[in-house]
Amino acid sequence: MYSKLIKKETKLAVIGLGYVGLPIALEFAKKISVIGFDIKPERVEMMKKNIDPSRELPTEAFDGCDVKFTANIEELREAKFYIIAVPTPIDDHNLPDLTPVIRATETVGKVLKKGDYVVYESTVYPGCTEEDCVPVLEKMSGLKFIDDFKVGFSPERINPGDKVHTLTTIVKVTSGCDAVSAEDIAKTYELVIKAGVHRASSIKVAEASKIIENTQRDINIAFMNELSIIFNRMEINTFEVLEAAGTKWNFLKFFPGLVGGHCIGVDPYYLLHKAKELGYHAQIINSGRFINDSMGGYIAKQIVKKLVIAGKHIQNSKVLIMGITFKEDVSDIRNSKVVDMYRELLSYGVCVDVIDPFADSHEVKEEYQFEMAKKAGTDYDVIVAAVSHKEYFNLDESYFKSITNKNALFVDIKGIYRNKIKDLNYWSL
Repeated sequence: MYSKLIKKETKLAVIGLGYVGLPIALEFAKKISVIGFDIKPERVEMMKKNIDPSRELPTEAFDGCDVKFTANIEELREAKFYIIAVPTPIDDHNLPDLTPVIRATETVGKVLKKGDYVVYESTVYPGCTEEDCVPVLEKMSGLKFIDDFKVGFSPERINPGDKVHTLTTIVKVTSGCDAVSAEDIAKTYELVIKAGVHRASSIKVAEASKIIENTQRDINIAFMNELSIIFNRMEINTFEVLEAAGTKWNFLKFFPGLVGGHCIGVDPYYLLHKAKELGYHAQIINSGRFINDSMGGYIAKQIVKKLVIAGKHIQNSKVLIMGITFKEDVSDIRNSKVVDMYRELLSYGVCVDVIDPFADSHEVKEEYQFEMAKKAGTDYDVIVAAVSHKEYFNLDESYFKSITNKNALFVDIKGIYRNKIKDLNYWSL
């Protein structure tokens, strides 16, 4: 397999060309022949014009790449090595929604041939690849697992918006269903991963390694958020406490905030689901999820309390929320916890404007059913710096005073304006 790929006697196909799939496809396409497949023709047409629909990669990232973009399943038959990189979201009940990964598996199953490889990058609970996906591949192809085709798992580690820790500079975990496939898959990824490859002993180990990466961060951030609730009652600033504690060499530097997006705010639920299936109630993971999922509502309630104390009439109050994406300097609005804060404020009758230099207003309307403001207005009683976009760092207090009423409140969720706001009523987590 490896030999055929490097000699371009066969092709590698990437199914799902979003934040994860497109960078993988382009990186491999610098070394071997690649087919990039996506179910949305409009996205495919953009990529054919060297445009990243996710707005993460520049036009020059497409230069010199041996890649063919398509939405036609028949063109996938040209490949023998398939990488599935589709989202694995949760449903309204916080249960794993495997629909995208199962549909992608069905697609590959229809074109699967004897001797082919299928590698999953989508984050799932341990056991999902072999227990949920392999049977679908067998059913759709009529082939037998291991005897006729091989399967592996190599979790994605792409960090949207991060220009330092990129695909090629992060160690890649790889695995296969047997010794031969494990080595072939590792060698294939070594073509593009400069940082090297870690060969996991099994597919389940590789699946588990990915899901605990994000769960660990979730739990640590939940601890910071819980501390912020406690310290708020003590009337001390959490960021100042963390700054002092951080002078010790082994103190872990996590910070409070809103935990959304398609990874940290989602992946722990996959592990919780599997643990429950096995008859175990994962208490720490569950508690961390509860705290982090509650923070949007908590911040909104604190804002309302402070408006009441300031003598403001709640239903006449006007709030500006700066930022709706799930993290700084990206356009991704999936699972944004800023929306929780927005909806909680609306429930009190507060008038709320939301702006964001990175978010697409049409995507926000489609995903969350409300209109973003085109620009900041005036006469605000509260300004909420919700996301620390680079554009916001140059704004000073004189600007904020120019768009606020007397005795306005400034809420700094990420603490980026600490010690910079003197006249407005300042509050942060």
